[in-house]
Amino acid sequence: MAKQRRIILTITVLYTLFILFFMFFAFGRGESNDHSLGYTFIFMPDNFITLPSLAELLHPSLMSMVGFGNTIAFIPFGILIPWLYRVSFVRFITLFFIAILVLETIQALTFLGSFDINDALQNTIGAALGFGAYKLGFRSRSLGRNLVTTAISGLVLLIALWGLGAALEKITTKVEGPFVAIHEWTDSSGNSSAGDKPDSIQIIGQKVPLRYNLYGAEGGDSRTFTYKSEGQTIFSFYYGSPEPTDYSGSISMTLDGREILTGSGEDQRSNPEVFPSLFWIPLEPGNELKITIKGELKIWDVGYKRMQYFWN
Repeated sequence: MAKQRRIILTITVLYTLFILFFMFFAFGRGESNDHSLGYTFIFMPDNFITLPSLAELLHPSLMSMVGFGNTIAFIPFGILIPWLYRVSFVRFITLFFIAILVLETIQALTFLGSFDINDALQNTIGAALGFGAYKLGFRSRSLGRNLVTTAISGLVLLIALWGLGAALEKITTKVEGPFVAIHEWTDSSGNSSAGDKPDSIQIIGQKVPLRYNLYGAEGGDSRTFTYKSEGQTIFSFYYGSPEPTDYSGSISMTLDGREILTGSGEDQRSNPEVFPSLFWIPLEPGNELKITIKGELKIWDVGYKRMQYFWN
């Protein structure tokens, strides 16, 4: 029994050193630290239960595997520590979480990483899975049977966590709602326009169908339209100069007073392959767009998609 305990203790120490190496020295941390960027502390949790999908595992990327590794790499601690010491789950998980917070803080203060509460929570969840697997697995006098049962229990708990993470992500992630066309728009002069709606227009020799609306300025004049977002939305429209055209039109757009788009008929003449052009931009609540159209240039199929939860 004493020999077995020494073996487990040795494995625990070696595995701890292995994890500490990855936390502080792997991935070129010591070579690439940049003191000029300052300390990095992330205190807001963000989808810390999410594990990579099957598609991400088949075609893994570094970022998709980091969260996975942050969880499964700490499962052994939940098995080894209660195997060595009699400890309740609450005491174990509390002390483990505090230890991870200390290590995350050291990472940040030594510029060998950042303090990320998501990493700490993922590490702790992994240890909790290991603890649960140990409690479910070590129920007989046979060491071999205990280890096999623990491994199976850990796999089952990991799959359950995987499903829970996927469900939470679906519940808490916003998706694009249906497209809402702007059928009536008032310009800066107070003139309201319902938008023309021909079936199609001709641009660069191709017939372009119109689905919702078409706005523009006539006779070289200028019109400015304003859109203010009332929620998280994706605003979009197409633009170009319909034929026949002398390419004299232009478009400009500002977001909260900052210019984000300029275009002209000359762009269409020089780069016909990119017209008609689609423009879209994600907006936060209260963002204000101002779109100024001059000359023959037109915008059409103007509208937005509201970001919403799937149950909406």
